[in-house]
Amino acid sequence: MSGEEGNIDDYTQDGTVDLKGNPVRRSKRGGWRACSFVVVYEVFERMAYHGISSNLVMYLTDKLHHGTVKSANNVTNWGGTIWVTPIFGAGVAEAYLGRYWTFVIAFFFYLMGMIVLALSVSLSGLKPPPCNDINSQDCRKASTLQLGTFFAALYTLAVGTGGTKPNILTIAADQFDEFEPKEKAHKLSFFNWWMFSIFFGTLLGNTVLVYIQDDVGWALGYGLPALGLAIAIAIFLAGTPFYRHKKPAGSPFTRMAKVIVAAIRKRNVPLPIDPQELYELDLEYYAQRGKYRIGSTQNLRFFNKAAVKTGATNPWILCSVSQVEETTQMLAMIPILVATFVPSTMLAQINTLFVKQGTTLDRAIGSSFKIPPASLTGFVTLSMLVCVVLYDRCFVRITRRWTKNPRGITLLQRMGIGLVIHIIIMVIASFTERYRLSVAKDHGIVEKGQQVPLTIFIMLPQFVLMGTADAFLEVAKIEFFYDQAPESMKSLGTSYSMTTLGVGNFLSSFLLSTVSDITKRHGHKGWILNNLNVCHLDYYYAFFAILNVLNFVFFLVVAKFYVYKAEVSDSMEVLTEELKRLWLTDSVVDSHENQN
Repeated sequence: MSGEEGNIDDYTQDGTVDLKGNPVRRSKRGGWRACSFVVVYEVFERMAYHGISSNLVMYLTDKLHHGTVKSANNVTNWGGTIWVTPIFGAGVAEAYLGRYWTFVIAFFFYLMGMIVLALSVSLSGLKPPPCNDINSQDCRKASTLQLGTFFAALYTLAVGTGGTKPNILTIAADQFDEFEPKEKAHKLSFFNWWMFSIFFGTLLGNTVLVYIQDDVGWALGYGLPALGLAIAIAIFLAGTPFYRHKKPAGSPFTRMAKVIVAAIRKRNVPLPIDPQELYELDLEYYAQRGKYRIGSTQNLRFFNKAAVKTGATNPWILCSVSQVEETTQMLAMIPILVATFVPSTMLAQINTLFVKQGTTLDRAIGSSFKIPPASLTGFVTLSMLVCVVLYDRCFVRITRRWTKNPRGITLLQRMGIGLVIHIIIMVIASFTERYRLSVAKDHGIVEKGQQVPLTIFIMLPQFVLMGTADAFLEVAKIEFFYDQAPESMKSLGTSYSMTTLGVGNFLSSFLLSTVSDITKRHGHKGWILNNLNVCHLDYYYAFFAILNVLNFVFFLVVAKFYVYKAEVSDSMEVLTEELKRLWLTDSVVDSHENQN
């Protein structure tokens, strides 16, 4: 027998293999043991990434002498690239190299970019001389070489993350067999703990590394993330003998394009009444390749025309039912994807305008310590960590008694709660900024751009609530796009959740530049300037609150018409029945106790 010897019942049923393509046993590979290597990797990687991203706006303004709008846009444009490139990395993984090798190759670009970035902030010839001018207008600008080296490193790093981000999550999730009820249950909990590891690493980056950058030096502050990445890849590679892998299933973009083209070409062909008359491959074809056959549904039924038999066998004219269903599953998620663009734009404010606001407030704790403005993002992380644990251990257990849903509430309901919290956040941020401006005016320090005599902790509610929103929206978003993607397109589905962050960052750049330009017309000072004490960020945040309300209405509409995909195995039904049995048992016990 090829592969790992043992009881045939011990082999995974989801098509996972080892790196040589042999079937694998549950007792030898996968599960939480394999996941532990990936989760620890993610802690170090998140620490390294957020050690750079959370304080990047401060380096651009203080060291490269960029203005507020230019600095914020550079951060969000880079962030947009970071989160959009995963869709290409997912395509390469699904079509050619597989998730593991795509991840490993891309990681070395990531590490190379991080090392060059550390050198660019360390060597005197690669950075301009210091300057303390508050408006940065009289400061010596960075040379072409200095800017070129710095941004080349940033975008090399972005290319690397394009291959690592969509695949590391799917590698971790692949360690649980969808067809085994216990592993399916572990997988439902996995996404919460995955986000826990992400935000634990983020907390270290936002606090320890940011403090080092502000109070010790940028060389060490950027050198440690590079070291953290080196440790991360060592940990990941150490777990290789325990990983399960999915074989590449071919380009998802090509398969989807064939369905779309075939349906359009046969748009005038009537659909048969009986779905069994549609074209489909034999079960043996899917079994031999470790793939899944999907039954025909009425979801986006126009594309079922691609499977109508007309005598042609050209793959751009005739597609199988399973191929059609894979395509419609990916297309059906696009309206939900669009509904997450606006909240992703709100997240972009954390590392840009929120941090810049913090520089105008009193950051002193005691007589000698000053909290770095970017470290406030650590409260987003702390709030997220607490909320994820409470959600997984308390909220889910309570709600599923009534809903009989193993998740407690549906993924879209969880996302909707997060969207509501985003509205509250921007309302609070607007009123907090209005109060800060009024204090600045009362003390006569508006034009001077001096520090406002208010503690930086007045901004704490918006940071804490942002973490709460993430516990609902971001976790649900990642799980939704992974769960609802067809089995052969999981990396692409995961990239959806990252693409929304990329679009949100680009949208933030567009809105900031547009609002800044429009509000300066006709002799007005504008809402966003280098001196935040003469700005009107309160108006800008109020605009965001209105935008979030409109987006929530849009989300309610698209969520109402969304149809969840059918499970590929009966493990979810097994879990649901088990929960019902436990609930009935508890009810009987409670009844006897009350009678006694």
